[in-house]
Amino acid sequence: MKTIYHKSSNNRIKGLSAVLLASLMALNFGCTKNFEDFNTNPNSLSSEQSEALLKSAIGPIEQEIFHNYQIAQNLSADAFSGYMMAPNPFGGINNMNYSLNNGWNSAGFNDQYNYVMAPISKIGQSVVKTKSPEAWGISLLVQVMAMSRVTDKFGPIPYTTAGSSLVSTPYESQKAVYNAFFKHIDTAANNLQAYISANPGKTSFFGVGDLVYAGDPVKWLKLANSLRLRLALRIVKADPTTAKLQGEKALSAPGGLLSTVADNAAVAQSGTRDNDLWVVTVAYDGDNGLGAALQTYLVGYNDPRLPVYATPAKDPLFAGQYIGIRSGANTTFSGLGKPGYKTYSSLNSTDPAKSVIGQKAPQILMTAAEVWFLKAEAALRGWTGSGDAQTNYETGITTSFQQWNVSAGSYLADATNTQTAYTDPKNPANNAAAVSTITIKWDPTATNEQNLERIITQKWLAIFPDGQEAWSEYRRTGYPKLFTVANNNSGGTINTQTQIRRLPYPSTEYGNGNKDEIPKAIVLLGGPDNGGTRLWWDVNKANF
Repeated sequence: MKTIYHKSSNNRIKGLSAVLLASLMALNFGCTKNFEDFNTNPNSLSSEQSEALLKSAIGPIEQEIFHNYQIAQNLSADAFSGYMMAPNPFGGINNMNYSLNNGWNSAGFNDQYNYVMAPISKIGQSVVKTKSPEAWGISLLVQVMAMSRVTDKFGPIPYTTAGSSLVSTPYESQKAVYNAFFKHIDTAANNLQAYISANPGKTSFFGVGDLVYAGDPVKWLKLANSLRLRLALRIVKADPTTAKLQGEKALSAPGGLLSTVADNAAVAQSGTRDNDLWVVTVAYDGDNGLGAALQTYLVGYNDPRLPVYATPAKDPLFAGQYIGIRSGANTTFSGLGKPGYKTYSSLNSTDPAKSVIGQKAPQILMTAAEVWFLKAEAALRGWTGSGDAQTNYETGITTSFQQWNVSAGSYLADATNTQTAYTDPKNPANNAAAVSTITIKWDPTATNEQNLERIITQKWLAIFPDGQEAWSEYRRTGYPKLFTVANNNSGGTINTQTQIRRLPYPSTEYGNGNKDEIPKAIVLLGGPDNGGTRLWWDVNKANF
């Protein structure tokens, strides 16, 4: 990890974001090429100049959680989660069919060090950390949200050690990384709670420069507690004792959790920056489409969110129907390629009132609906303070419907509808039978495992379009049940039925100053550095 500041192949820092992020770098620490260089102390600018720039810096850093989105997330987690599939064959051999592309996947590893951890390290060396500890708490939460995505893609990573050496940087086990996340959340929550008590009604140092909550410390405290609950449940099978301790801490924490749509955490666009999914789906001329798995659940459940999330197919053979693309499908079949498959259903980017990926739509980090489903699972597991599982489950569904302005109708009472089978109108080789029989209505007589499937399936529908979180939860729980890839080109490293579990480390980690550390990382990983090895929290055993 000596050289962590890698140039990206698809850098989309634009407009105001580029100016402000550059301003942060300009606190006389320059735009360096090594993470270690960010550990020098800022100087030359006056305290007033530094503070003015830092107030505006947090927004661009928040946006960089989604840096290089297409190759860092869309062509991996978004597809692996069952949400989306690229109509573009991209040469025919790629992530979609498990021939993992190092050039794509390295962005998901490198960019969060470069564009989130490095500038936040600078904030930690500035006057903000001592003069405005609540703002430092917000910065730590941004860092945890960014880096949790990295470790959940790859496994062991450098975290507390990042930037600590000019020679190489040791990897840390996922357990150690998660424990560090919880400690950072502790600091953030304590700082925010103290600030709120001492400054009732006052915004944080960042103010409107914060593109998530405009500096509202009350909402940031709710997000801190909610993030703790999310991460606690992530590790529940690997370390149930810590999971329960952290989960119950979140459930009883001062400030509470995200509970209404108004609490949702999302990063607003600024300047000329557009929503990344809009760019991939619309500006890139249909590089992204609706996944078959999502289509079959939404259609099967007669889900009122279907026209909010997706658009009907445009192909004259089946116009007006909702037809997704199966993951790993051969999109070059019969010369169809992108021109053929981009006429299948896509994501809704056209309805200004309901569009999930409008051009300027904020990008979701966490929603209240997700938190209600987290509480439902916590209740299922008997965690103190979690409330009633059924009430939480049903509130999760209705909160999601409120988020997208649709009516629940009789949805909660539906004990009949299930996922449908998938039919590819142009290539029967992609057809797949339904893999789930789970219904919507809560069943108090069902086993915990059956109700866990019910909770996670509805949670998956509610947290769309966050493919990274959806893929992580699928790996942790096995739900919702997803179609396997239509074509597996992994060369046997990924089991088709088990499906992909992680991304391999970038090739640069083997060739740069960290080449002596990567073998140690693989020992911590506990298996070969390929897409078939399970992460620490991805335990292959029954949930209950």
